[in-house]
Amino acid sequence: MSRVRRAPAALLLPAAAAVAFLLVPLAGVLVRAPWPDLAARLTDPAVTRALSLSLLVSGWALLLSLLLGVPLAWVLARTEFPGRAVVRSLVLLPMVLPPTVAGVALLSGFGRRGLLGGVLEDRFGVTLPFSTAGAVVAAAFVSLPFLVISLEGTLAGLHPRYEETAGSLGASPLRVFRTVTLPMVAPGLAAGAALCWARALGEFGATITFAGNLPGRTQTLPLQVYLLLQDDPEGATAVSLLLLAVALAVLVALRGRWAGAVRDARPRPGAGTPADDAGTAGGAGTPEGTGAVEAAGAAVPPAAPRAAAPPSVPPSAPPPVPPSVPPSGGPAGPGERAGAASLRAEVTGSTEVSLDVGAGTTVAVVGPNGAGKTTLLRALLGITGRAAARPLLIGGRDVSSLPPHRRGIAWVPQDGALFPHLTALANTAYGLRAQGVPRARAHREAQEWLDRLGVGRLAGRRPAALSGGQAQRVALARALAARPRLLLLDEPLAALDQTARAHVRHALREHLAGFGGVCLVVTHDPVEALSLAGRILVLEEGRAVQEAAPAKIARHPRSPWVARMLGRNAWTGTAADGGVALPGGTRLVAAEPLPAGSPALAVVAPEAVALHRGRPAAGSSPRNAWPGTVREVTALGSRLRVLLTAGDPEDGPGGPGGFDVIAEITPASAAELGVAEGARLWASVKATEVTLVAL
Repeated sequence: MSRVRRAPAALLLPAAAAVAFLLVPLAGVLVRAPWPDLAARLTDPAVTRALSLSLLVSGWALLLSLLLGVPLAWVLARTEFPGRAVVRSLVLLPMVLPPTVAGVALLSGFGRRGLLGGVLEDRFGVTLPFSTAGAVVAAAFVSLPFLVISLEGTLAGLHPRYEETAGSLGASPLRVFRTVTLPMVAPGLAAGAALCWARALGEFGATITFAGNLPGRTQTLPLQVYLLLQDDPEGATAVSLLLLAVALAVLVALRGRWAGAVRDARPRPGAGTPADDAGTAGGAGTPEGTGAVEAAGAAVPPAAPRAAAPPSVPPSAPPPVPPSVPPSGGPAGPGERAGAASLRAEVTGSTEVSLDVGAGTTVAVVGPNGAGKTTLLRALLGITGRAAARPLLIGGRDVSSLPPHRRGIAWVPQDGALFPHLTALANTAYGLRAQGVPRARAHREAQEWLDRLGVGRLAGRRPAALSGGQAQRVALARALAARPRLLLLDEPLAALDQTARAHVRHALREHLAGFGGVCLVVTHDPVEALSLAGRILVLEEGRAVQEAAPAKIARHPRSPWVARMLGRNAWTGTAADGGVALPGGTRLVAAEPLPAGSPALAVVAPEAVALHRGRPAAGSSPRNAWPGTVREVTALGSRLRVLLTAGDPEDGPGGPGGFDVIAEITPASAAELGVAEGARLWASVKATEVTLVAL
């Protein structure tokens, strides 16, 4: 439990004085209120008439503010345009203007001799000054900023990924705004609307200056208080008490319930029952460089050709793109089967990649953090200014000029971006509903997809009640149910634990086996890359460094990062006679050398590295041997991974140092060698175990 901090007396006394300063006037109203005849004074015909008019004026002012303020708040929060700071200052201006100055400004703009007042009267017969409509305009003028500022802050806290994901599922911008944006910002909208209405109800200065004080027409409750002060101070106090009670009720309603930013849709830690929790935070993706599956390239075969769905796919499962419902991306291109779609794209900008992928192919996009993988997906979607895909041909049709919701692309961002106000079933059916599928049919197909991914029993839950793994599976079901022709998955299994990951990977592989479109999967997991994809695209610094079949990537990685992802030792250097020279001065001997002088990558499997207590004897079979210090020992199944830093400090500047070596040994060997952090050992590699790849 945290300790309560005591306020210094130098701050406590002024703070108490400030509270008293605010409280005394309000307490005065309570003390001076005519409590015995309060009901009679508040039911006086003049008061009830003014109250009715105040409710009418504030209600219409709120409606006008909603019609104008909601779009304005969205524009300020979501778009960049010249003069945005000026517009925001203009919105704030009525909040700081003296009320009478606001009234004068309204007369100058909408009065009979104002900028627009004469036009309104001559052409439309509308006269605003000294009318009820004028009171509405005055109230809206001073109350609109409260709505705009509150809603803009809420919109700024709403991550655009929700709207972008909805657009990728086929929803038009207006539908996205109506079904995703507004429901998610409802707390901020309600708070802004309440403050706006309360401010309009209490408006005085601008109203009396612009609309006058006409009983039954413009005499609202604050103006009634002003009149009563002259002849009936107790009546003015009674009406003031009524307005004070209304303002207090608004603040109480806003307290806690509406305050704060938009809730994120990401599941809370520990949400869901233990039995249902298939993917807690502990099931994050395989750490980069640890090589969770050292021999993944050899142990996991490449994905089989996907001409037809495996027999294990349930017969009741809906086809990815039923012929009766054309995909949002348009008809299939010439020479392609129904539902099939190839991909051809030239991506330029911060990421530069040429894609030419045949129908029915899954491409794994791998590379270090910051390589441009997510930017590539967003460029294909058309939702980033950092890169653009032109041309972008899906199924032979150029969709690069189309908005995202008409491209036939479904996207699963890294966190899934489930809509927090919708159930898992409604989330999954969202894309189908956006494409015009009737509700009953959309929900039926959505339920089938949830069942296929093992979360059908959770159809009635909202994202906040799902674990991380469950939410990710629902996000996958939502994308698959949308019948895309291009499927973009940004680390779709990263939030799953190992058991759930294997299940979802199997279900995803089954679907992709019969998917006629193209799927791009961003991943850091070698098992996912090798088991799901027919091709692997390696990105580094926004450029493609290798694109090939998984088996070729596994045998001859051209990127040190990919080699390490696959669990290999990888060192870059320059090809020399008989091997490769590394930057630290070490010379690595290989059985099959490259032409001298060319850049090269040396790749060695960890199981090919032998460890020794001392230098291997001269003339022994290993031709590469280096001393090293053990930095880390980790368990990997029934074996141990040992990380050494090669080089002996006593060797001096010309000694063999400057690189790390990973060896894989048995626990028995580790005990015999005395392997522990800080231990000095020798590592050796046979020349036949060194693979050189030209860069």
